[in-house]
Amino acid sequence: MLLERHRRLTAPCALATIVATEGSTYRKAGARMLIEADGRITGLLSGGCLEEDLRERAREVLAGGRPTIVEYDMRSADDLIFGIGAGCEGAMRIVVEPAGAGSRAAGALEAASELTRRGQGAALLVGIAGAEASRGTRAWPAAAPVEPELIAACQRVVLAATSENVHFAGGELPTEAWIQYLAPTPRVLICGGGLDAEPLVALLATLGFGVTLADHRPAYAQPARFPRATVVATAPASLGAEVAFGDFFAAVVMSHHLASDAQYLAVLAESPIPYLGLLGPRARRARLLADLGPVAAKLAGRLRGPIGLDIGAVTPESIALAIAAEIHAFAAGRGGGAIAQPVARP
Repeated sequence: MLLERHRRLTAPCALATIVATEGSTYRKAGARMLIEADGRITGLLSGGCLEEDLRERAREVLAGGRPTIVEYDMRSADDLIFGIGAGCEGAMRIVVEPAGAGSRAAGALEAASELTRRGQGAALLVGIAGAEASRGTRAWPAAAPVEPELIAACQRVVLAATSENVHFAGGELPTEAWIQYLAPTPRVLICGGGLDAEPLVALLATLGFGVTLADHRPAYAQPARFPRATVVATAPASLGAEVAFGDFFAAVVMSHHLASDAQYLAVLAESPIPYLGLLGPRARRARLLADLGPVAAKLAGRLRGPIGLDIGAVTPESIALAIAAEIHAFAAGRGGGAIAQPVARP
């Protein structure tokens, strides 16, 4: 959402990036917020506690044209810093920099986004301390010049697929920088373009997933219905010739047509996609697996049906939420259960 909003802007704006945290904080290093000249924000770095102060910092940055470092420490006993009483018991360090059209930060965001959309890993390097020209955000790999020492650090981050804080001797280099690893955009394949696919595609796209929707029915495979997805019109048996299964980490079968769902499952059984979801009740799943015969064994350990977390979903929107939540949990390596048990009565 942040990048989509940024692309539409013509007025000046600032980018705020968390580069370090300690203790309990709402967001962690690498989280970003876009602050427009009129004070509008996209994204949050706290639960709303710090945003007003960051708006003021952004105005100063836009007026001066130079990045600044802001530090918030909310670990004091009475937690009355900035008069917000947040109670977060954490501290964070934030770089605020100009990010309007033509700025280095704007170019870095666009370059990194394009790389991840193409299935490549990228690094966003945020200079924190040191020479003024070295502060702020750059991307690697990108057309903008990056010093050899920084290139080596970015290469290490991308190869290890992990972010890190680095320090340098000084000179023209930043003496401290946060290098954030950006993984390739995770992609989800939706097989079936019924009405309930519309809120699911929209929600997955909002969460940052790349979405491809396939349907064998021309009336359903309409790009206008799914503006945030790649739409493919193809018969289920031909799906593998139209999309590269290796690009996806999850697929959802939801055509609401028994024979088509069976064909989708048969094709996906031969794919390397680790997460396969099937919409519909258990009895329907059992019938489909029986119809697949020996092929069904290739779905073992991957097929989840009925798909979705148990949240009592009944409407298309709530069903989409349940499915998207389970997919998000899988992508994050989580089980999708409750974070905490109810607090016991005293």
